[in-house]
Amino acid sequence: MPLHRGHEKPDERPLSVNPFYGEADPAVEMSEAPPKHRLADSPLTPTTAYQLVHDELMLDGNSRLNLATFVTTWMEPQAGVLMGECRDKNMIDKDEYPRTAELERRCVAMLADLWNAPDPSAAVGCSTTGSSEACMLAGMALKRRWAQRNADRYPARDARPNLVMGVNVQVCWEKFCNFWEVEARQVPMEGDRFHLDPQAAAELCDENTIGVVGILGSTFDGSYEPVADLCAALDALQERTGLDIPVHVDGASGGMVAPFLDEDVVWDFRLPRVASINTSGHKYGLVYPGVGWALWRDKESLPEELVFRVNYLGGDMPTFALNFSRPGAQVVAQYYSFLRLGREGYRLVQQSTRDVATRLAGRVEALGDFRLLTRGDELPVFAFTTAPEVTSYDVFDVSRRLRENGWLVPAYTFPPNREDLSVLRVVCRNGFSADLAELFVEDLARLLPELRRQPHPLTRDKAAATGFHH
Repeated sequence: MPLHRGHEKPDERPLSVNPFYGEADPAVEMSEAPPKHRLADSPLTPTTAYQLVHDELMLDGNSRLNLATFVTTWMEPQAGVLMGECRDKNMIDKDEYPRTAELERRCVAMLADLWNAPDPSAAVGCSTTGSSEACMLAGMALKRRWAQRNADRYPARDARPNLVMGVNVQVCWEKFCNFWEVEARQVPMEGDRFHLDPQAAAELCDENTIGVVGILGSTFDGSYEPVADLCAALDALQERTGLDIPVHVDGASGGMVAPFLDEDVVWDFRLPRVASINTSGHKYGLVYPGVGWALWRDKESLPEELVFRVNYLGGDMPTFALNFSRPGAQVVAQYYSFLRLGREGYRLVQQSTRDVATRLAGRVEALGDFRLLTRGDELPVFAFTTAPEVTSYDVFDVSRRLRENGWLVPAYTFPPNREDLSVLRVVCRNGFSADLAELFVEDLARLLPELRRQPHPLTRDKAAATGFHH
């Protein structure tokens, strides 16, 4: 999220108010427009306040046409009703809202079973506001476990903890390392490998490594990282050196795709080295933002000292989260989705989404101007760039022109060592139907003749044009 600063010239352009917004006498009631950057001296009628906010929000993009975001943009009306009924319940008040707390506990148990925990009843976990918070919690647990094992030499100047990951990780991992004073050791991209290499990751590990992060579904191109191969490389490292390095799987997206569509892919608690997993309920968990989940394979994987036991509103409540008060609506919506769909329902939804992605990728490739990097056959996400012979325009021109038709498609440059590669990425979600995909490719094809007539790419500053790959 951007860090918003105060306006340098408050109310330089006051809100424009239509006289018809007044409920009684518009000439009298709305003779003075309300300020934008300070509180008004007097209140507005609710209908006027609503209309002012509603009109400004019309300038936002259409979320259903946002092919940049992984976040759920459509749920059934019944889920919306449930969320409305629970938005006034504070999730942290577990003694006051015991049934909401029970639904959270059931969701954790369902995920532990889905991810093949050795003993789902012994797995521990919690809901969060999203995967970013869940990753922070998992990283904290890794660091604390490492500190406990190295209590004889940490803290000390020569014992700086480090975390190994691919350069393709989501920015929350860089934040974690910055906020919690952990050295980030990143495996760069090489050639056509756009995510972590297991052997290269193992070579970056030493006695100060708190863990290695594997990404089940890279945001750059939708590909799965080889978590099983990563664990095997760390097994070999332990045999050679004695270093026992745990793995955290960031399954923000793939954690709710692979269990239903890729059952033969071993990435979860079936691997003894996997200590914790996170996912975003508000991505392929099919819930509106924001809800995430963090799970540990057993109680030993989550240091007890990190769990706070609070005497809150008459009850003893264990809690492990960065946030405290938050609405229970999203957790209730997650339980609704689990109850509503079951395993077969999730499989059908995710398969339908993958089918849309793979077919759309094929249609884009058939246009002839683009080269696919991925095809949407892991995450329902694919990345593509312009073909070598295309010189009159680039991916940033395509992104800009698609926006004119309402489509939000990010264009961005890859990280080291593939800064030479700029791509477009399409995220297919539940609600992005085959019909919408057909409209998208028709609009893209309609733009190509004009783009081909350009004398050269029109993007002057690629760094400024790069879309955020969240």
